[in-house]
Amino acid sequence: MNLNEVHRVLNDYFQKELTNGKQRHVVFWYDEEDDFKEEIESIDLPGVRVWQVTPNNLFATKYELEKNDPASHFLLYANMPRPNPHDDWLLDIYKTGFEFATDKITVIMRELGVTDDSLRETLKRYKAFFNNKNRLLVFRKYPVDMYTQETIDLTVLAALTKSRTNTMDDIIRTLMRKWHEGDESVWEAIRKYGDTDRFWELAEKYYGYTLREKSLQSLLIFFILTYATQYQMNSNIPESWQAYISPRPANTIVFMDQWMNHVDDRPVFNSLVDQMEDVLNVRHYAKEWDITDIVQMDGFRLFDESIIDYLATQLINQVTDFDTYDDMIAARRIRHWYPEYKYEYEALHHAIKLLRLIHEREPLIPEQSVFDMFHAYAGDYYQADTAYRKFYTAYDRIEHKERLHQVRDMIENVYANRFMDELAVKWAGSLEKSDNKEWAVSGLPQQHDFYRDWVKPHRERDERVFVIVSDALRYEVACELSERLNNERKASANISAIQGVLPSYTAVGMAALLPHRIISFARDGAVTADGLNTKGTPHRDDILKQNVPASVAVQFDEVIGLNRQAFRETFQGKKVIYIYHNTIDAQGDNATTEKEVFEAAEDAIKDIRSLVNRLVVDLTAANILITADHGFLYQRDALERSQKTPQSIDESILAKRRFLITETPTEMEGTLSFPLDYLFDEEIGWFVTVPQGVNRFAIPGPGANFVHGGAMPQEVVLPVIEFKNDRSRSSRNQASKVDVRLTTPARKVTSPVMYLAFLQMVRVEEKQLPRRLKLYFADIAGERVTNENIIIADSTAVQPSERTFREKFVFKDMAYNRRETYYLVLEDEQTEEVYERYPFTVDIAFMDG
Repeated sequence: MNLNEVHRVLNDYFQKELTNGKQRHVVFWYDEEDDFKEEIESIDLPGVRVWQVTPNNLFATKYELEKNDPASHFLLYANMPRPNPHDDWLLDIYKTGFEFATDKITVIMRELGVTDDSLRETLKRYKAFFNNKNRLLVFRKYPVDMYTQETIDLTVLAALTKSRTNTMDDIIRTLMRKWHEGDESVWEAIRKYGDTDRFWELAEKYYGYTLREKSLQSLLIFFILTYATQYQMNSNIPESWQAYISPRPANTIVFMDQWMNHVDDRPVFNSLVDQMEDVLNVRHYAKEWDITDIVQMDGFRLFDESIIDYLATQLINQVTDFDTYDDMIAARRIRHWYPEYKYEYEALHHAIKLLRLIHEREPLIPEQSVFDMFHAYAGDYYQADTAYRKFYTAYDRIEHKERLHQVRDMIENVYANRFMDELAVKWAGSLEKSDNKEWAVSGLPQQHDFYRDWVKPHRERDERVFVIVSDALRYEVACELSERLNNERKASANISAIQGVLPSYTAVGMAALLPHRIISFARDGAVTADGLNTKGTPHRDDILKQNVPASVAVQFDEVIGLNRQAFRETFQGKKVIYIYHNTIDAQGDNATTEKEVFEAAEDAIKDIRSLVNRLVVDLTAANILITADHGFLYQRDALERSQKTPQSIDESILAKRRFLITETPTEMEGTLSFPLDYLFDEEIGWFVTVPQGVNRFAIPGPGANFVHGGAMPQEVVLPVIEFKNDRSRSSRNQASKVDVRLTTPARKVTSPVMYLAFLQMVRVEEKQLPRRLKLYFADIAGERVTNENIIIADSTAVQPSERTFREKFVFKDMAYNRRETYYLVLEDEQTEEVYERYPFTVDIAFMDG
């Protein structure tokens, strides 16, 4: 600062209005470096006495100001350091005056509004930092309520690391990210412009980090091990780990919980912890730990791998403790590494489901009539097909499948040789013993009556009806679809089972769903309805229009991408609308893609849900029917020779892997024959022959795993979903998430660790959907003061005692104001909105680390 600037600043100050009862301005100027010793005589300020203070005239100065001249403005210049308060004769005058300074630190103090002179030494430590205007500018951008040594330390570190906030947690997160990137510039900046000793002191204060050999790597290990072992109550903690576990873990647990689960920091954490897993030899120690302890632990991916390996081994060894396995998987759903092992856990979950279904049924499938077995499949047995499908859907998505390869072999064997074989034997036996040798079973609704039974009643009531025909949407897939539709909007979706036509393949199934009096079958395979060709959407459109002129048939792919106006124009004025969808059959009937048929089933569900949503939103559709032309059989492994039935193509009018159409009954071992008079023109006199069970006719060519056309329940138990949109004011069909309530009565926190109980108020069932919540404590400003817990409220248990949750909250080691309100926040994870907030007082006496 030059002399002109000194004059200007001093003059501006002395011109200020006197406030707070002051009669004059007194300005102290300690020029410790003697920068203006020679110029002080030339400083001339109107109405201001310039007085030079020395160590020898302190009493005289005090006497002059208080006795001789108590009214004049004074500039007190001293070319010496400011005395310590204890030795300062002028301290009382100093407190009512103003200090002017030309040294850098004082200028900075003035710019920052720091009035506590005891912080001068703290700022001096960072003189190199403040010598740069850009760093000072960054420093000032961080909000600081009151400057203290700690807030200055933290803000300098924040500015050097460019962390989001000037908190120790954010500073360390940023340092770890830079370290992970191999960027040493930030740590070097702290060495050069900050204070590394002070950084480690703060690490000790906040987290209890006291290792003698300090480094970012040892700090990371300290965090990981403190967090990972917090639930390790019964297993021995390795001796070499003991020094890395904080004696005051609260802040570490909260920090880790927020760091490892933050969407931006998660990849960095995962990479770093994987490196440390090898450094710490975790795999070696984990072999000695009990699996029940590992289930509660978090931090290392090895914990999840150990649990997955354990579950796989138990299943392979046929240990049937299924409830325990389900509990273990449920416990892992809220742990850090679950997303990385989601598909392994889902595959195991559905494997357990299938094995439980088999294990708990003795006999698995009892002998019964065709009628009863049809309903038993539609009400119960289909779940085995769903579990098998969902197992492979998850298994196929696993990147490294070796861990579950033996489980896959087991599931394949159980499904094919236990469930399917028994279902095939009992179903074929029921068909053979039936008094009615016709295919159509008396008392069962028939697919060829679909238009009469399901569509026509809407026409008679002058109601518009939409029919979605999804090729190969077998019954069990439709059950999942129906459940999804029922719980997605205010509507009702009810599924019924109808007996499909035989042969159960596209040409006949599609014809059966159209209005008709007679279905005919030609030798070239063409199927007609009342003499009209039924192949292809244009022909089906013609048949619909002959019955109801205000009808239309379209393909899903043609309309789903239309904008709203074009979509509405397509269906404007139509009363009967058929929309044909083909995802499952398109994948399954292609030898190169048949392994993707289960993934195609997932896509089909997604497609139809999207279509239903558009029909309801854009067209206010009230009545939607969803059905299929046929189902399908699929098994993953290649067929054994014994599963192929020899046949003579020469004797057949039409030969496919799952059926033959012949002019006379076929006397062939392992087959069933039915007359086609029930469906086709009575004069035709032809027969359909199908292999018993899951066998295929030995027809050359690729693609034998995905088949249809036969008489197995998976092929002929067909769905009809009746979806009715509810536009009434009634809440009867309104789906909503289950409520979760805090049941612990206490509203005062007196311990650093607190357990709270919660209750899922009702069971998850139709229209009562699961709810996923994040739980944490926060202060009135919204800053979190605890770890975060997750509740997945998806219990289907009837008893309330089985729908309870007990969550552990660890409070940060910090000062709490017992007069302020803190909140337990329940946040809906899907909407990210606050679901519930409970006020608490916090009265915790923490030891200052």
